[in-house]
Amino acid sequence: MTEDVHNQNLRARRASSFGGHAGAYAEHRPDYPVAAARWAVEPVTDPSTSRVLDLGAGTGKLTEVLLRCGFQVTAVEPDAGMLAELRRRMPRVDAREGSAEAIPMPDASFDAVLVGQAFHWFDHDRALPEIGRVLRPGGVLAALWNRDDDRVEWIEGLQEVARGEAPGTRRYDQRRLPAHPAFGAWELAEFPHAQRRTADSLTATIGTHSHTLVIPADEREALLGRIRGYLASRPETASGEFDLPMVTLTVRCVRQP
Repeated sequence: MTEDVHNQNLRARRASSFGGHAGAYAEHRPDYPVAAARWAVEPVTDPSTSRVLDLGAGTGKLTEVLLRCGFQVTAVEPDAGMLAELRRRMPRVDAREGSAEAIPMPDASFDAVLVGQAFHWFDHDRALPEIGRVLRPGGVLAALWNRDDDRVEWIEGLQEVARGEAPGTRRYDQRRLPAHPAFGAWELAEFPHAQRRTADSLTATIGTHSHTLVIPADEREALLGRIRGYLASRPETASGEFDLPMVTLTVRCVRQP
């Protein structure tokens, strides 16, 4: 097997690794700042009446925030396990099976398409034209990522301990997204965010990351054990609850006429 084929197979395994852990994902993954969601949709003429697609919606972490903002939300998710969890948690949401490369909606259906923690899994050559198809001219595409704030010393140390990246994969550059003639230039903003955690729940959160889901069970347990040990050794995280400081990176672009 060539290295490229191996990397492609590994990436596919990571992308499809979440469904079997949908309950843990819903319990432990963070939501998104309302300010980030509102900024993402800001270019739309009347955000208050916007129809918004949460694409690659997972268990609905971003969907919940968009509903709090008052948007009309449709959720599309390819993984059956994640979609079932979303429907269980939010039975009134219009939640459909589909992917970024094959969106089950008519042309020009939405004022905005938002993607939380999933844009890096898309096949951009196929997804961007498809997203452009379901967006109205002047509509907005935005991608959001929650990132631990590694300017904080103990988080920088945690990332070193937790570096269980599956071999042969590259870190996705969330600040340099692909250009496409259907869209204008990308704009970028960062929003402070935080999640209330304990040492156990933060370890469980890291356990829902794709690089920990695809490694063998013994390696996974060893990795999570090292993370628990590190958190137990730090005064910031050793006992009780603490705030995990994060930054929500948000990029947006406008659908051209």
